[in-house]
Amino acid sequence: MLLPLACLHGRVAQCLTSLLLLAEPLPRPRRGARARGAASTGAEAAPAVPPAKMAAELYAPASAAAADLANSNAGAAVVRKAGPRSPPSAPAPAPPPPAPAPPTLGNHHQESPGWRCCRPTLRERNALMFNNELMADVHFVVGPPGATRTVPAHKYVLAVGSSVFYAMFYGDLAEVKSEIHIPDVEPAAFLILLNPAMGAWEPAPDAGPASPRYMYSDEIDLEADTVLATLYAAKKYIVPALAKACVNFLETSLEAKNACVLLSQSRLFEEPELTQRCWEVIDAQAEMALRSEGFCEIDRQTLEIIVTREALNTKEAVVFEAVLNWAEAECKRQGLPVTPRNKRHVLGRALYLVRIPTMTLEEFANGAAQSDILTLEETHSIFLWYTATNKPRLDFPLTKRKGLAPQRCHRFQSSAYRSNQWRYRGRCDSIQFAVDRRVFIAGLGLYGSSSGKAEYSVKIELKRLGVVLAQNLTKFMSDGSSNTFPVWFEHPVQVEQDTFYTASAVLDGSELSYFGQEGMTEVQCGKVAFQFQCSSDSTNGTGVQGGQIPELIFYA
Repeated sequence: MLLPLACLHGRVAQCLTSLLLLAEPLPRPRRGARARGAASTGAEAAPAVPPAKMAAELYAPASAAAADLANSNAGAAVVRKAGPRSPPSAPAPAPPPPAPAPPTLGNHHQESPGWRCCRPTLRERNALMFNNELMADVHFVVGPPGATRTVPAHKYVLAVGSSVFYAMFYGDLAEVKSEIHIPDVEPAAFLILLNPAMGAWEPAPDAGPASPRYMYSDEIDLEADTVLATLYAAKKYIVPALAKACVNFLETSLEAKNACVLLSQSRLFEEPELTQRCWEVIDAQAEMALRSEGFCEIDRQTLEIIVTREALNTKEAVVFEAVLNWAEAECKRQGLPVTPRNKRHVLGRALYLVRIPTMTLEEFANGAAQSDILTLEETHSIFLWYTATNKPRLDFPLTKRKGLAPQRCHRFQSSAYRSNQWRYRGRCDSIQFAVDRRVFIAGLGLYGSSSGKAEYSVKIELKRLGVVLAQNLTKFMSDGSSNTFPVWFEHPVQVEQDTFYTASAVLDGSELSYFGQEGMTEVQCGKVAFQFQCSSDSTNGTGVQGGQIPELIFYA
């Protein structure tokens, strides 16, 4: 018996529905295998299938299934007409047609015509074009010889995002070549220029959906390893928004160990705001900055600028030691043996910018005098300058650096003392504070004895979220007055804005001392606003309204 026509149409519709459901695209590739995918699949990309052919492929298997069903029914009717002795076996069902291949996603692949359906917004479809051969009309060979990468791109998109690319592709002297070489830009930085959210070659396996692209969709995501190279690319191709994002990123990651390198780069890129931030860090944390590995990587012009800096907040012996370390590194860069003669050669006039005569006699005798970089005549003259009445003429600056003047934030309006009122028996005095701009906390001002001259042992700490950033165990003398007495950290600590920090002191000494009264929750100190609140670490009575730690000593 023939199948009804309605059943036949139902089977065809069911097959079509199944095929359309199977045609869903694969999920977006993830972040890790970008380099592998780009290298291995770029040459295997198949040409896009025309829409008409795709429609024919979708409908052809269903039509074949319908024909098979009709032929099977016809054959069964013939057998029955001949009068078989046993009932015929049921026709075997037609095998399901193969599902059409889903759209191929990933760099250097041409997309199936179905790629638009799974990217509903123009922004998503535009972002897909990043590092994609689909409709690419230009290729960049990026990087120095031997380490190049080929990046497909789209002239229109690049021209919209950069005036340099616009002139390159659509100006009076437009580039007509389809392959453009850029040897002075790192491949990773060039990819970030096009796509800061995905600077590598393939998405990582655990990264989830691919992030949007910068020139392709105007979003930025930077990393410390490539931000300087990206800033160079952004400057070269005049992409101000990306350049500003790079500078902001560098400012937030700025610290003593990279301040000198960033100073050198900020001068190269002509970024005055970043230069100023670098100087703030170098001045306040000069010893840490000069002893960092980054200091040895700067160019000689930047070295001379730093050594002449009047506000460097460190001893001259530290400056001299840093200059010698730089000279040793420069000898190695130039392939020269590390000898005193070669050190003098690579330093040039920078040696005579160090203010050697401002060292103490002990510092000079134990340091510079034994360095072998000074001539015997120079060493002899400097010793005479320290000791002789008629001082010889020296080629080194004679005036001491001014350094930075510390500022003090006083949080009490008055102080007092009472018999047996304030005791120190190993308990902690603590207060929390926040500032509205970056500063460098150098130490704490503390009250001393109210019953005459006395010595205190003290441990001071600065913490953030329970993590100790700085501490010092030392002693100080108080003279019996209501004055505050400074206790310093070994190095100033950079404090970020709008974040609470905890300052603590544990004193051991005379039990009778002064204490603060009429404490303020907010104090304006120059350009910096301080905010105070009580700390749960305080076990000796100190709080916002009264107690110890009357002052925060800082540089700004």
